[in-house]
Amino acid sequence: MEQKVLVAYGSANGSTEEMAEAVARVLRRTEITAEVLPARSVTDLDRYGAVVVGGALYAGRWHKDARRFVRRHRGALAHRPVWFFSSGPLDPTASQRDIPPVPGVKRAMAGLDARGHATFGGCLTEGAQGRVARMILRNGKGGDFRDFAAVEHWAAGLAKELGAMAHG
Repeated sequence: MEQKVLVAYGSANGSTEEMAEAVARVLRRTEITAEVLPARSVTDLDRYGAVVVGGALYAGRWHKDARRFVRRHRGALAHRPVWFFSSGPLDPTASQRDIPPVPGVKRAMAGLDARGHATFGGCLTEGAQGRVARMILRNGKGGDFRDFAAVEHWAAGLAKELGAMAHG
């Protein structure tokens, strides 16, 4: 049976969405069907055998759409392999060391027995929406710290795990 993977994301300004798309591209290269959707638009998980949830980090919390997605679909997620990723630090730290999940994500992972998590650098550039985002930019703290090679490497590990599950 073909394994279909949902890559759901919570993103305020689109950079976490781009990372979710990168994860899906890697999965598709290994012939895994992957669908990318905004977390807030997902109504059920019946069509998916596995789920990846990505959320932008704001002030130490995951994007509200990612948090709500996990809460709303907790029952269905408990019966599927689940991975999480966070898009956050507006500096190079995510490329320099492993950053653990923020407390809310850590709790969700434990409750769902999630298979893994990665934190990648974030992106906040001119034109970003939101009062806090504009304040950060005004203070000269923005920039694009995403490392797509790291995202793709992480996604390749997921593809390998999913492949092993399908054949094991």
